Amino acid sequence: MLLMPSRVKHRKDQRGRRHGMTKGGAMLTYGSYGLKAEENCWMTGRQIEAMRVTITRSLKKGGKLWIRLFPQKPVSAKPLETRMGKGKGAPAYWVAVVKRGRILVEVDGVARDTARESLRQAGYKLPIRTRVIERMSLEELR
Repeated sequence: MLLMPSRVKHRKDQRGRRHGMTKGGAMLTYGSYGLKAEENCWMTGRQIEAMRVTITRSLKKGGKLWIRLFPQKPVSAKPLETRMGKGKGAPAYWVAVVKRGRILVEVDGVARDTARESLRQAGYKLPIRTRVIERMSLEELR
């Protein structure tokens, strides 16, 4: 199942800027453990799916998973061996714009070691450096 929007307002987007910190989505909202982006990138639908499969396999039946990003930016590409000019290429694939500090996925309902290990394995599937983070309880903050 490849992630992509069902319909969009504009078929072709401009590239935009790929630097800076995330504007939102930098704190754990749903689960107790999360995977945080340490770099900026465009994450393709295939990479997000590979991360999801890795986490669900390692969690087995237990636990709950929240994916906190969605590929909604089209990336266009010209066909191979095409001469220059003749306009912009057709949309080839979809990406999610990931900025530094963004929470990519969250996990809950499993043991600490299991959650950390599954998120660490999922980080290997991604094109950027990531960090496993966990929610602090009130006792730990004191």
